[in-house]
Amino acid sequence: MAAPSHYLERVTREFSKLPGIGSKSASRIAFHLLKLGKGDIDTFIRSITDLKENIRFCSICGGISDSETCSICSDVGRDKGIICVVEGARDILTIEAAGGFNGLYHVLSGLISPLDGVGPDDLNINKLIRRCGAGNLSEIILALSPTIEGDATTLYLASLIAPIGVSITRIAHGLPVGSDLEYVDSATIAKSMEGRVRI
Repeated sequence: MAAPSHYLERVTREFSKLPGIGSKSASRIAFHLLKLGKGDIDTFIRSITDLKENIRFCSICGGISDSETCSICSDVGRDKGIICVVEGARDILTIEAAGGFNGLYHVLSGLISPLDGVGPDDLNINKLIRRCGAGNLSEIILALSPTIEGDATTLYLASLIAPIGVSITRIAHGLPVGSDLEYVDSATIAKSMEGRVRI
């Protein structure tokens, strides 16, 4: 079925390239844009352009930033003795939104995945090791996904960090809060048993 407008079809196609946006959602967004005034559209376009032109990666942790050093690394109120290692910059936003962590971060920019051609040299590991060797760290938290790639990366990093003498921990894996044990898969239950804590 032909689209009523070539321009509408093109915008819909571009929005459908975004993660989590299917053709129906893309079409709804395109029609919503038609209802907006020119000023709103100009603001929207400018915000995307500014994002692309001005966002950079923090020179310390590798997270996203408006300047050379991100607001977390430059915050004097953060605990400089703890670094939480994450796969991507988006993971920082997730942990920050949850609250409860007041340390620093380090972004690996991926996970070790030989099948995808990603090895240790392709990740931001050397800078992490240099940060660990600076002498002022008390703990490294490895907050990587509980996947084969995440586990492999965790074990690899632990083998590199252990000789430095910094305490290494891993985030707990297991049952989500409020879940019913009856409906949880066996792998998650096994991880929960392994990660049990004393009460």
